[in-house]
Amino acid sequence: MQQLDGAPRCPYDMEDLRGRVAAFVRDRVMPCEPVLDAGGTEAGAALRRLQGEARSEGLWALPLPAELGGQGLPLRSYAHLAEAEGASDHGPAALGSVPLLDVLMLWRHGSPRVRERYVRSLTAGEIRACYAMTEPDTPGTDPFLTSTRAMQDATGEGWRVTGRKWFTSGAADADLVTVLARTHGEPGDREGLSLFLVPTHTPGFRVMRDLPVLGAAGQAEIQLDEVAVDADHLVGERGKALDVAAERLQLGRTLRCLRWLGQARRAFDLLLSRAATRSRSRGPLGDLQLVQQHVFESLLALRTTRPLVYEAVARLDAGLDAHVEVGLAKVAAARTLQQVADAAIQVHGAAGLGPDTALPALFRTGRAARILDGPDELHITSVARRVLRSSAP
Repeated sequence: MQQLDGAPRCPYDMEDLRGRVAAFVRDRVMPCEPVLDAGGTEAGAALRRLQGEARSEGLWALPLPAELGGQGLPLRSYAHLAEAEGASDHGPAALGSVPLLDVLMLWRHGSPRVRERYVRSLTAGEIRACYAMTEPDTPGTDPFLTSTRAMQDATGEGWRVTGRKWFTSGAADADLVTVLARTHGEPGDREGLSLFLVPTHTPGFRVMRDLPVLGAAGQAEIQLDEVAVDADHLVGERGKALDVAAERLQLGRTLRCLRWLGQARRAFDLLLSRAATRSRSRGPLGDLQLVQQHVFESLLALRTTRPLVYEAVARLDAGLDAHVEVGLAKVAAARTLQQVADAAIQVHGAAGLGPDTALPALFRTGRAARILDGPDELHITSVARRVLRSSAP
C-alpha cells in the first residue's frame, strides 16, 4: 500500500501519533459506543461530530493516499495505528480509515469518470461505500456459485443487474455498493464474474432487511431488480472480478487482524484491571492461580499472534504474495480475540455479561471473526494446500 506518486513517505513521529490516536479512541470514541451501537439519527450525529474532531486534530484518513485527500501513511506505518483505532469497532469510521479498500480499488480499477466522481468524496467521508459478494443459500467462500447476473441493456451501452446479496456490511447507510455479478456463464463456472459499482439511489436497489450478527446491527440483505448500471461503472475488466477482489481481500483481512489485536488488547487490559482491583474475603482475584492462568494464556495468545499479523503486513507492504501469512494471521487473530475476551468475561463473572463493560461486544466480535472474511476452515485448508504444494517433489 504505497502512495500513488511513488515511494511512501512518513513525516510523522509514529510513537507520538499512535499515542494521539489511542487517546482519541479511548477518550472520545469509547464513551460514545452505546449511542453508536444503537444506530439511527443520534448515532449519525455522534459519528459526524467525532469525524469533525478527528479532522481538526489532524488524525483524519491517515492511511488514505495523500493525492486524494488522505495523509498517505504506508501500510507498515499505519499498521501500528490500526491496532489503536481498532480498539473500538467505531474507531476506523471516526478517524476516516474505513473507505481505504474502496478508495484503492476504485482508483486502481475504476474508469476515469468513476475516479473523478466518487474517490475524493469517499476519502473526505462525504459518501459511503460497501461491498456485496455473498448470496443467500450459497457458500460465501465459493464465489464461483454467484447467481446475481448482469446483462447488457438493449443499447449495449449499459448493464442491468439482478440478484440478492446478504451480510453486506454498512449497506443500510451506503451511497455506493460494489456488486459481484455474473456477466456470462452459469453458477459454478470459474469464468464470467465481474464487478459493478452501483449507486444505491438507483431504481431497483433495495435494502431488504437488517441481519444482526449475534444481536449487533450493521449487516444487511439487499436486492437488485433490473438495476441500471452505466457501462463505465464496471470495475476492472469484464470477467476479471476475482483478480480485483484478491487485492482487496488480502489487505482487508490484514486490516481486520490489526483491529482485532487492538480489541484483544483492550479485553486483556480489562482482565488485568479486574484481577488487580476485585477483592474477595481472602484477597484480590489476582492471587488465585486459575486467574493467573487466564492472564498467562491471554498474554501468550497476544504475544504469539502479533508477529504473525505483522509478517503479513510486511509482505503486503513489500508487494509480495502473502496468502499463507494472511491466512495464518486471520485464524490466529480471530481466535485470540475470542479467547482473551472469554477469559476477561470469566474473571469479571456476571459483570462481564452485562452492559457495564465492552466485553460482550468484544466477545461477539471475536466469535463472528472466525466466520466473517472466510471461516477458519477455509484459511486452514488454503494455507495447508499451499504449503504442501510448495514442499512436493
